[in-house]
Amino acid sequence: MSGGADSEGDGAETAPAESDTEIDTSGDTDISTANTMRERADESRLKLWLLLKANRLHVTGVLAALVFLTFVAVGSSVGGFVATLQSGDTKGALFSTMLGAIITGTTLVVTISQLVISQENGPLGDQHQRMSNTMDFRDYVGEMYDEPVPVDPSAFLREHVNAVQRRAKALRDAVAGSDDEDLRSEVDEFTDSVTGNADEVRDQLDGATFGTFDVLFAALNFNYAWKIFQVERIGSDHEAAIDEEIEGRLADLRTTLTMFGPAREHVKTLYFQWALVDLSQYILYASVPALVVAGSLLAFVGSGPVPGRTLGVANVLWVVGAGFTASLVPFLLFVAYIVRIAVVAKRTLAIGPLILRGSQR
Repeated sequence: MSGGADSEGDGAETAPAESDTEIDTSGDTDISTANTMRERADESRLKLWLLLKANRLHVTGVLAALVFLTFVAVGSSVGGFVATLQSGDTKGALFSTMLGAIITGTTLVVTISQLVISQENGPLGDQHQRMSNTMDFRDYVGEMYDEPVPVDPSAFLREHVNAVQRRAKALRDAVAGSDDEDLRSEVDEFTDSVTGNADEVRDQLDGATFGTFDVLFAALNFNYAWKIFQVERIGSDHEAAIDEEIEGRLADLRTTLTMFGPAREHVKTLYFQWALVDLSQYILYASVPALVVAGSLLAFVGSGPVPGRTLGVANVLWVVGAGFTASLVPFLLFVAYIVRIAVVAKRTLAIGPLILRGSQR
């Protein structure tokens, strides 16, 4: 199921069922799930940390170091490469190409980012409609909370998780006197699962600041889609044992879980816009020194050899490798940010009780 991929794009794609195909529902009663997206996905902690949690500037630095070291290592091991690199034509062609790529790439990336952000602009009527929709949603979810709807994104999501946990416990209290032992057992297990997941997410949201990825990452760990399905399944499987009070508790819990979807999607959208603004700024900041480095090497080094060796490696490899890496920094920034955005987007493709990868329950 997915914590951020619950309904959300973490899933196994299944072929359309033929009319005579037996549908496997053996996993539908697996009520309890792991409390984090990584555990549900059964993926490497290091992989998810690099793709999602790691600071994007640090990731860019690691990528730049790998590019530089790879360039020097390959250049040292390939026979005749140093002699070729000493040629003015080779260095000149390399850095003249990088100059054009930096200017073109920077312009395109910043333009695309601004086009995405410009969708938030509009005439007064559109802005009024946006405001009305926002306030309607706040009024609706405010009825589920014990306090006014928080304005801080992390506090808002934390309070919504609290509301889910309260209503799950209210459901357990409602079924405590039921004669259906299976119903009581399943609701107990479900409530324990909700409580464990809610505690984990709440701890991650505590102190998280919007603008960092921490708020969205914590929200991705709350697998609301699977919980919605379980509420619906419990209501269907035990219909005969459900009285009016239990039915009302199930409906309340289902509504609260359902509202977590648009709440998280709104926070996700705001984060994407924030990240794209940061990306545009960093690329602009990095493009200027990249242009200076590429232009300087083209003007002062491109026409002649670079004599000498340092640490057993020809100086021309150090110089050209460093210049090439510096010229790539704007692109590496783009890679670091877009990889995270793409991973989150894939894990949240669907909103509601649709799980796109079975291992992500």
